[in-house]
Amino acid sequence: MSRTGASGPLAGIRVIEFAGIGPGPFAAMMLSDMGADVVSVVRPGQGRRDERDFVNRGRRILELDLKQPDHVAQALDLIAAADVLLEGFRPEVMERLGLGPEAALARNPRLVYGRMTGWGQSGPLAQAAGHDINYIAITGALDSFRASNGEAVAPLNLVGDYGGGALFLVVGVLAAVIEAGRSGQGQVVDAAMCDGVSLMLSMFHSMRALGRWTASTRSNLLDGGAHFYRPYQCADGRTIAIGAIEPQFYAELRRLVGLGEDDFGSQFDCANWPAQQRKLEEIFKRKTRDEWVAVLEGTEACVAGVVGLFEAPSHPHLAARKTFVEYAGQLQPAPAPRFSRTASQIQGSAAVAPSTASDILAAWAS
Repeated sequence: MSRTGASGPLAGIRVIEFAGIGPGPFAAMMLSDMGADVVSVVRPGQGRRDERDFVNRGRRILELDLKQPDHVAQALDLIAAADVLLEGFRPEVMERLGLGPEAALARNPRLVYGRMTGWGQSGPLAQAAGHDINYIAITGALDSFRASNGEAVAPLNLVGDYGGGALFLVVGVLAAVIEAGRSGQGQVVDAAMCDGVSLMLSMFHSMRALGRWTASTRSNLLDGGAHFYRPYQCADGRTIAIGAIEPQFYAELRRLVGLGEDDFGSQFDCANWPAQQRKLEEIFKRKTRDEWVAVLEGTEACVAGVVGLFEAPSHPHLAARKTFVEYAGQLQPAPAPRFSRTASQIQGSAAVAPSTASDILAAWAS
């Protein structure tokens, strides 16, 4: 039976999350938002979480000392009743605890065992320490994010932890759950951030193969080199983002900001991009961000004002879509994506009292 009151396409799916940091908790949050009953296994004394810890929302909490045989036995009992296991430790850690894939699948042959790491379960760096910035460094992604002075800029932890990590883990786990429903057999999902980010770069490897991408940073279509696809500072120091790639969108941008054909007709001649960029920089500094937004946002010119993290929830578009919701007195991002029939929902605050393994098993058996 699914968790009482659960809503979403994954209602009835039972997930054991061995708590960690970064992509694992984010993946578990997404599964919970979509209706899965997620039990987060944490170390003793770490079960009390803050209600503002949004990434850990919607879980049951179970405190276990996995160095104690009886606590490992409790974990295996839960695994026997679960559909999915998520863990983000270094390779062989779960095996040493007696909770590796062999032990888990022996108890539950239908189990989908999701493993989240930066380097993967094999390879020369598999046992090395690291974080998002290290994993995206070896893929070519970090080298592609550069400031105008050439300095590499870390894109928060969105590319590795969340894009190439958590989202690939969720996709892999859900694919394996579907297959297990047909075959009756579980399997291990090896989700490595270096793999996921590399696959996310497929379009750029294709452009490289076609001769449409150079090794020089900020000289290409999507890396800030093109004058029609980059941010520009306005009179008030705030920024707008231009993405007028298609010729008809570029023509509309030119019309709205008063660019002549003589200087801006050759859109894709990259030799002209630096001069065209300088001209646009001068033009956009004539008005404030909000003045340019009033002229350009929502048009075919493909322009949006750049807003800060604190400002984003009040943006008219996000507010109209209810992209942020208030739950337990805290404004936070709403579940995504949206489903027309089995709507996702936040299943609970991160601040819940820890449960016991027997209570969880009793609820799952009812």
